Amino acid sequence: MEYYVYILYSAQLDLFYIGSSENPEKRLSKHLASHKGFTGKVKDWKLCFTETFTTKSAALHRKTIKNWKNRERIQQLIAGKLKKP
Repeated sequence: MEYYVYILYSAQLDLFYIGSSENPEKRLSKHLASHKGFTGKVKDWKLCFTETFTTKSAALHRKTIKNWKNRERIQQLIAGKLKKP
């Protein structure tokens, strides 16, 4: 089974959200559904990046991009200008 790290973008909030899932498209629908979590605040999330992994642990390790504080670095990753490990 494949696992994914994904990045969502909300134009309304002008923010990125980074997560991991076995099915990013299905997970996006949950982010867009009404709920009390962070992504439930707006309904304009768009899937703008996915990266595939063969194990869940590898995907969770890559999710350390959540710690990146540099917005430009995230944008470079999305644009394919930043090398994947």
